[in-house]
Amino acid sequence: MTQPEGKQVRNSSKTKKVLHILLKVIVAVLIVILLFIATVYTVNKISSHSEQKRMEQYGQHVSVDGKQMNVFIQGQGDETIVILPGYGTAAPALDFKPLISELIPDYKVVVIEPFGYGLSDLTQKERSTANIVSEIHEALQSLHVDRYFLMGHSISGLYSLAYVNQYPNEVKAFIGLDSSVPSLSEQKIDSSVTEPIKWFRTLGFARIQLKLSADPYDGLPYDEQTKEQLNILLRKNMYNTTQLNEAVSMYSNFKAAEQLTFPSDLPVLFFVQANHPVTDRWIPEHEKQIEKSVHGEMVLLDAGHYLYRSHPKEISKKIKDFTSGIK
Repeated sequence: MTQPEGKQVRNSSKTKKVLHILLKVIVAVLIVILLFIATVYTVNKISSHSEQKRMEQYGQHVSVDGKQMNVFIQGQGDETIVILPGYGTAAPALDFKPLISELIPDYKVVVIEPFGYGLSDLTQKERSTANIVSEIHEALQSLHVDRYFLMGHSISGLYSLAYVNQYPNEVKAFIGLDSSVPSLSEQKIDSSVTEPIKWFRTLGFARIQLKLSADPYDGLPYDEQTKEQLNILLRKNMYNTTQLNEAVSMYSNFKAAEQLTFPSDLPVLFFVQANHPVTDRWIPEHEKQIEKSVHGEMVLLDAGHYLYRSHPKEISKKIKDFTSGIK
């Protein structure tokens, strides 16, 4: 049965009103979203500018591949320990402070801040193991550091594996701090994955992410001034292009290291977390790395991945015992 013409007109008018209201709601929501994004962006820009003024310089710059790499040196010991950071460590020289404080009475400690870390420049050069190793070596050569114990945390264990094979006459021993092993590879990350992350950082949402995250230094032996500087540098370096490029190169770097082993005559000391939260192969794979070493040891710690933050005294004491007989 056909509706009367007047009723059809009224229904059409109601539909138009509903659509008009819906359109207004959509526009209002879009405006709110855009205002929110604009606010986040503006606050991040203002905050970053303010933090730039409060950022304190430390260490010294050395020229590497035409750019400036920051290196922190402390201690007057006869023996030298070179420290390499794990992936994404915002400010290595400050992050390792508890362990450095324990080591400097007996060693000269050299902390390398690779490109994209701490106060070092960014670089667009591929973050292959070969390039990273070459840059670290160039920095040490410019400082005339040519005999040393090499210490690496996390992913630097992978880079160090290539390093000790390339420069066997310089490295006296390797010390791994929950260091990565080639057989436990990271997942492959495509560059298309990192593009949205760049926008996330540029728009200022990384700052919000950090605000909502737990303080990684809470309850640990860091003074308030150091924690403030760590947080400033965390916001400065988080998701920067160099670190994102390193993430994209990580899978191929693991694959390239699969055939590498530590030289059998190189002393190797591992500090490993006793209870890895993801894999039960963590300890066995580290054991395999030193099974042919004439001087290999592994120390298990009831700690998280950043075990040097929570157990600096135990680590330092063991390092002194381990290196005392190495010439």
